[in-house]
Amino acid sequence: MKKVALIGKPNVGKSSLFNCLIDKNKAIVDDQPGVTRDRNYAFCEWVGRKFQLIDTGGILNNLDLPFQEVINTQVNLAIKEAEVILFLVSYKDGLTNDDYYVAKLLKKNFANKKIILVVNKAENCHEQEINKFYNLKFGNFFLVSAAHRIGIGDLLDAIIKRINLSSSPLKYEEENYKFCIIGKTNVGKSSLVNAILNDNRVIVSNQINTTRDSIDCEFKYHQKKYTIIDTAGIRRKGKMSLDIDKNCYLRTKQAIARSELIIIMLDGSEEMSEQDKTISGLTYDANIPTMIVVNKWDKVKKETKTMNDFIRKIRVNFAHLIWAPIVFISALKKQRIETIFKTMDQIKQQLKLQVKSRLLNDLLKKVQIVNPPPKFKGGRINIYYATQVKSKIPTFVLFTNNPKYLHFSYSRYLENQIRQAFGLNIVPLCLYFKDKNSRVR
Repeated sequence: MKKVALIGKPNVGKSSLFNCLIDKNKAIVDDQPGVTRDRNYAFCEWVGRKFQLIDTGGILNNLDLPFQEVINTQVNLAIKEAEVILFLVSYKDGLTNDDYYVAKLLKKNFANKKIILVVNKAENCHEQEINKFYNLKFGNFFLVSAAHRIGIGDLLDAIIKRINLSSSPLKYEEENYKFCIIGKTNVGKSSLVNAILNDNRVIVSNQINTTRDSIDCEFKYHQKKYTIIDTAGIRRKGKMSLDIDKNCYLRTKQAIARSELIIIMLDGSEEMSEQDKTISGLTYDANIPTMIVVNKWDKVKKETKTMNDFIRKIRVNFAHLIWAPIVFISALKKQRIETIFKTMDQIKQQLKLQVKSRLLNDLLKKVQIVNPPPKFKGGRINIYYATQVKSKIPTFVLFTNNPKYLHFSYSRYLENQIRQAFGLNIVPLCLYFKDKNSRVR
């Protein structure tokens, strides 16, 4: 896949143009400079051609600023792997020393690259004021406005022309298995991503909120394709003082919505907090397969029952995720990482399980005899028939005399019996109770 990198100083609109070109609101956009830190990848399609676009953090000559050195390193990596560079400057800001620094860097170290100068925020430009951008000595440039979608078509035409993309029909391969990592700040989510990829793909720091955006990373493990989504640490609502914190939270919810599995990461060297419970509630609401990964287990002083005691605490605090498997790892030392993928394969196998209606109904008859349902709201529920329906998680429809007679404790009892009988112990289940005479569940 051909790659195109967006580079420039902070706050020239790289993330805005990135979102505009891919026609999705994927990267966080904020007036505050330095919001983007990691490389952010997405596919861009134009007139039947497809390439990969890379959003990057802002380059600055001042390395004393927080994260600036690692941001510059990430930008250099993006430039090296890209065939075309979109060098962004701002019409509103004019040319600054930082723009000249970026231009000098490109000419000195990356003269072999195809570089397109793009002047963003040019919705109200004046002809007499645009000539100054020739001073960067990149020849002709493109005037665009990412916010108003001005000049985007011409820019895309120029990109396609420079990377010589074939006009043959696009071949869409089967999508990667997507999973995201969520958790509070500083539990080691980015460290796990780097450990899995065996690369410094995302920035890791002891400072909270190092990761700002949700970063998609594609990789292969044992010939299987995956996409891992690194997310920003979720802070308590009382500490979400900035709009960027709220944007990070929304991006995490979006990452969950497009994932097939969620990894909740806990810090094994610390006691579980109320924030951990709050985060686990997001996965419960999503109702998709979940794995609990306890990181930093290498820092824990272990005795005979240390792991069992920690598992017991998790089960007490995450009672709503009693089915979620628990894995202990050390991302920093790359210990037991393979256990995550073994557990993932077990989850996939359980999701494929199809229960025959005959066996399901035999089970429900027996459990109703052994433990009859209690009276509730003036009646007693009676289950006549049940069947499994097609869904992303095991889902069963139970036809009853009246669903309003169902007490939640009996629903939980039936769920546990189904799990135990058919070996569905590490995936979520859905039970729909339906009136046998009604078309509405």
